[in-house]
Amino acid sequence: MGSLPFLSLPKMKDGRSILAGGRFDLTISRLAHEVVENYPNWDNACIIGIQESGVVLSDVLCSQIAKITKRKRILTGKLDITFYRDDFRMREVPLAASDTELDFSLDGMRVILVDDVLYTGRTVQAALAALQDYGRPAQVELLSLVDRRFVRHLPIEADYVGITVDAINDSYVKVSWDQEAGDHSVILYHNQSQQS
Repeated sequence: MGSLPFLSLPKMKDGRSILAGGRFDLTISRLAHEVVENYPNWDNACIIGIQESGVVLSDVLCSQIAKITKRKRILTGKLDITFYRDDFRMREVPLAASDTELDFSLDGMRVILVDDVLYTGRTVQAALAALQDYGRPAQVELLSLVDRRFVRHLPIEADYVGITVDAINDSYVKVSWDQEAGDHSVILYHNQSQQS
């Protein structure tokens, strides 16, 4: 899916919705089908969500993939990257770590690493470093719901992309999950101070 025509999109309180409702659900479904197409056999594959937002996305994807493949269980994990971030010691307020839940070795595994928004690439770099503590995967692919192009700091690209967003550096893209109502959306804010 290409860049979205922002001028015709509905406004939110402090931002602009760029993906919501049926289009959001369809995008998730498409991503799940793309993964299934490339992973017909799940015996040596897993999906790992980057804490915190990537975990929500990976849970939704695993549910969709399980329905498509009629498998009872998709091997999945949660990865915290707090201590692998290149800005960890540069922050005035220390980052709070989340749990890592990987109760299996990644040796020889095909790994799909999941995050909600691909921006500078630094989060993914930290995640790749963190993965090495759990084994040597045969392959690592990246799935991102939102790819913010033209702002990459590192040569990192996603293998699976929900939508591509071209926005100025000051803008902020947030994926909002409402699990109870099932009302998910991607919101573009003019700058990070607008988002709540």
